[in-house]
Amino acid sequence: MQSLIGTGVALVTPFKKDFSVDIEALQRIVNFSIDGGVEYLVVMGTTAENATLTQAEKELVLKTVIDTNKGRLPLVLGVGGNNTMQIVEELKSGDFSAFEAILSVSPYYNKPTQEGIYQHFKAIAEASPIPVILYNVPGRTSSNMLPATVVRLANDFSNVVAIKEAAGDMAQALQLLKNAPKDFLVISGDDMIALPIVLAGGAGVISVIGQGFPKEFSEMIRLGLNRKVNEAFKTQYFLSDCIDMIFEQGNPAGIKQVFQALGIAENTVRLPLVAVDESLAERLNKFVKNSIKLE
Repeated sequence: MQSLIGTGVALVTPFKKDFSVDIEALQRIVNFSIDGGVEYLVVMGTTAENATLTQAEKELVLKTVIDTNKGRLPLVLGVGGNNTMQIVEELKSGDFSAFEAILSVSPYYNKPTQEGIYQHFKAIAEASPIPVILYNVPGRTSSNMLPATVVRLANDFSNVVAIKEAAGDMAQALQLLKNAPKDFLVISGDDMIALPIVLAGGAGVISVIGQGFPKEFSEMIRLGLNRKVNEAFKTQYFLSDCIDMIFEQGNPAGIKQVFQALGIAENTVRLPLVAVDESLAERLNKFVKNSIKLE
């Protein structure tokens, strides 16, 4: 799928100081990402703090993103969880006409076997009216979807078109790239190794840092896709300290501090997450300030 090549950004849900959803800030974030040159937007991923949103708030966020986007970029919707039957029902009953694909995380907490993971995604693939992007993030799910399971799903279901691979394991990513079907996309879910994965044959990234620095990060990925290695790595090394910092005290607390420094949104997160501490806030603010000076 050509529409999923390049940089997608996993949008945050901005909150006001009173913890209510900040619609105007969300509109600013969507426009900032689009104006910065990213290729697609991912709505209702982990970065959106969807676990702490009510159903009404989720619907409000979706409507805001769709209305603000105005069809300019492809949209991907996070639809996942650890209750397979519930996800299947959601896929059968929902309206997905505004979306290019769904992004579905491997089941968390239950710790299924590889066969359990396969059967979970088999049910999702059979129920989904649009293409499916698998999402492997062992640091959050406590189970690793192995390359053999991914390849099996990709071969068995034509609508399983990609994986967001966030194991942080370059060797595992290389195994996926080597063994996956020809048109199956391996998308990095880890900002720090997105460029190396692209250079090894990956399709791009679903990024967190990309919404804070959309121009720089999306251009880096395009340079990587065009094999302009030295130019791409200049941006990689420029952003690497900030990438480390935004995940230092949890996601999306770090990227929300970047947005506060940019004057786009508050740094508010909902419990059990808390905002970054004063020391990290100062370091992130300094990085943002210096990066603006360099433009």
